Amino acid sequence: MSETAQQATTGLDDAPETDDLDISPGKIAFPVVMGRTSEFFDFFVYGIAAVLVFPYLFFPDSDPVQATLKSFAVFSLAFIARPIGSIIFMAIDRNFSRAAKLIGALFLLCGSTMAIAFLPSYAQVGMLAPVLLAVFRFGQGLGWGGAWDGLPSLLSLSAPRERRGWYAMVPQLGAALGFMLACGMFYVFTRALGQEDFMAWGWRFPFFVALALNVVALFARLRLVATPEFKRLFDEKELQPRRVIETIRTHPRQVFVGALIPLATYAMFHLVTIFPLSWTTLYTDHDAADFLGSLFLGSVVGGLGIMLSGILADRVGRRGQLAIAAVLIAIFSFFAAPLLGSDTTGGRTTYVIVGFALLGLSLGQASNAIASRFESIYRYTGAAVTSDIAWLVGAGFAPLVALWLCSQFGLAYVGYYLLSGAVVTLAALAFSRTLETVR
Repeated sequence: MSETAQQATTGLDDAPETDDLDISPGKIAFPVVMGRTSEFFDFFVYGIAAVLVFPYLFFPDSDPVQATLKSFAVFSLAFIARPIGSIIFMAIDRNFSRAAKLIGALFLLCGSTMAIAFLPSYAQVGMLAPVLLAVFRFGQGLGWGGAWDGLPSLLSLSAPRERRGWYAMVPQLGAALGFMLACGMFYVFTRALGQEDFMAWGWRFPFFVALALNVVALFARLRLVATPEFKRLFDEKELQPRRVIETIRTHPRQVFVGALIPLATYAMFHLVTIFPLSWTTLYTDHDAADFLGSLFLGSVVGGLGIMLSGILADRVGRRGQLAIAAVLIAIFSFFAAPLLGSDTTGGRTTYVIVGFALLGLSLGQASNAIASRFESIYRYTGAAVTSDIAWLVGAGFAPLVALWLCSQFGLAYVGYYLLSGAVVTLAALAFSRTLETVR
């Protein structure tokens, strides 16, 4: 088998990475974290509003459960749009520049988020309101798909071999920070404002903040992406855009298995953030502001879990660390319903804290597990496309499916849903080992 083919079958712990880059990983880490923080802030601001605001402003003719299901259906549109955004902006990258791609994608993401802040309600314009919400949510997904800049892959490639697990988790800290900011802002506004003021204008303010955060993140990333030094490094490591169809055609197994490996992670992602907020709001008397406080605390624990994943991955290997996390998620799935369905706030808070800890432990290495499956020439595009598919399959419909399952069959079925994701992840990890032996 040729050297290229051997590289293409490389597994999670044998990624074609080298240690000869003459740049400090720390120089890359800050803009990577800033970029991810801004993206996830946009993402979670919408997700929280999809529970607390949108069902009542855009779907008032439905009962609360059905209205929230409709809101979650619109929520899923961004995950459908994300692969399309990758295709569009990869073409911009090839024909113009990475900077042009990044500017366009982030302005679309930020502009769509800002536009939601100005939307009229159903009571004001009728069906046009949810239609516009869907259009701008789709725009968020397009921008999200195009926001991939390759810096996380460059960070991984520049890391010392014995610290790759640690540096692989650094970009994922942006998810915890983005959720902390979004959750914290909604906590403050739900606490400080009455229900009428919050529904009239208070919920819109976090969407405005997205502008400032995205501008800071954009300049932090452009400062690296657009410099001659980093262009040279991207060229040296062959982190250049390839055609999406070509990437899928030449690496079908890598794309397929890579999309399944983080399934437990991405299902867990929404089952401890967006879904429990909806379930608590709809089925309990737990105050939404208090539960947002629990979610904020959970995000802090999740951030610590992400950092722990880096330490474990450097000791037991990336596959071993992901397998441990998947097994723990599978065990957690049997306790999810009793904890979340508890009559006490302590039980639901325990669900959030333990869930976030496991999410962080899993999320910290999930993204780089996708990227490391590709040889360097396809890594830039392969990581983006495979991640898009993984998010779509694992997370895109998770809040919608989970809420529908518990409304129809009971909360226990949410645990079964999470268990299925853990089983698929473990199966994909086992299958990825067999790919390594194909030389």
